[in-house]
Amino acid sequence: MAESAEPDGREEDEFDIMNLLSSEGLHDLVDESWNAYGQATYIYQWKPPFHALYTNLNGSPNSLLPNHETTFTGTASAYVGVKLWDGGEVYAAPEIISERPLSNLKGLGSVIQNFELQKNGQELPAVYLSRVYYKQSFGFGGSDVFIESDPLQLGTTEKSQRLVFTAGNYSVLDVFDKNRFSGDLRRQFLNMAFLSYAAFDFAADARGYTWGLTAQYFHDEWALRWGRFIAPYHPNQLTLDWNIFQYYGDQIEVEHNHELFDQPGVIRILGFRNRENMGSFKDAIAIFDSNPQKYNATTCTSFNYDSQNSGAPDLCWARTANIKMGIGINFEQQITSDIGVFLRGMYNDGRTEVYSYTSTDRSLSLGTLIKGERWGRQRDLVGFGYSQGWISKTHAQYLGMGGIDGFIGDGAIKQASEHGVDLFYSYNVFNPVWISADYQFIANPAYNADRGPVNIYGLRAHLEF
Repeated sequence: MAESAEPDGREEDEFDIMNLLSSEGLHDLVDESWNAYGQATYIYQWKPPFHALYTNLNGSPNSLLPNHETTFTGTASAYVGVKLWDGGEVYAAPEIISERPLSNLKGLGSVIQNFELQKNGQELPAVYLSRVYYKQSFGFGGSDVFIESDPLQLGTTEKSQRLVFTAGNYSVLDVFDKNRFSGDLRRQFLNMAFLSYAAFDFAADARGYTWGLTAQYFHDEWALRWGRFIAPYHPNQLTLDWNIFQYYGDQIEVEHNHELFDQPGVIRILGFRNRENMGSFKDAIAIFDSNPQKYNATTCTSFNYDSQNSGAPDLCWARTANIKMGIGINFEQQITSDIGVFLRGMYNDGRTEVYSYTSTDRSLSLGTLIKGERWGRQRDLVGFGYSQGWISKTHAQYLGMGGIDGFIGDGAIKQASEHGVDLFYSYNVFNPVWISADYQFIANPAYNADRGPVNIYGLRAHLEF
């Protein structure tokens, strides 16, 4: 449900086109039969040189390069919704992206500095359909609840007790792990640690989307969600494995809305269980130890990440149907009309490789958003966030032997938690254009105290229409 004039920075008239049509009597924002929104975002960042005892040691290829680098992403999206009948809605979102990542998107675990980066991205702009799905709602009673018009949401009135099904191509995060103060990273924090739980290895292709089915039951201030989604055929790749009964990502979430000192807040608890063709760190080490000449990273006969370290184990030799599980808590609380705080924490079992998200086994993020009304800048937004990620002992042992996991692996490791700070100021030039300045401090990149710290400076331009 969209709220107006909240400390996440949204305003009820920020999308001018739909409001203009409404003011001219050409569109009903309260009971929409269709809507259309869009956005464009450009993010430019640079990284000065940083200290590193070693980089890509012995042919392990996944270090963040210690020299000066620049990076950018440019995205543009359109969001279209159409009402088919009472409770039945269909949505589509074509998108375009161009990007140049730091170090080919290698060397950071839980604190990837730009959430827009995709694992198969390139500088040549790519056009694709990020979402196309159907949503059906069934009301059972309770009070009337107004759902505000928004991207991927028709303005309508629903019952507070209802069942909602969604099926099609979309992101797990379109339904699960929502947070008003840490989730809309085109307006808020830039670092991926604030998009979701860093340890939530939710099913997705290399762009962050997949096909699946979710069911949500709302009962006044409570909500219960379940979803099953298709996993990629190979970890962190674009092609999906359509055998959803053999390999899949399941998640369930319980949500409770409350008031604390007359201010709204939400608590969510989410658990996930993935069954995917992924490698166990323990098994990869055991297979390597049984015959290092035969079962090393350079002799792989199936998908791997092109490691040239002949003295290292590789997950390619250990991939089979494995289970990964995790549980997390997500808390948001409005303090005053212009200040909100958030906290997320998740623990997963840490036994297997990253399959779709970040190489993190335990994660924590917290912070605050403050609107600029106290200094006469109602549409400005300032944020401070802290994040921390950990890996399991077996995960660190595998990396220390020269193994690589997704996009981390320096060839050796002095294990430490990876943590970062993200500080930004978003300045509203005019509605609906914002320019933001961002600073990030990252310690122990890729959970390795032998490297870093890293400073990253950024600028973001964002347009909504």
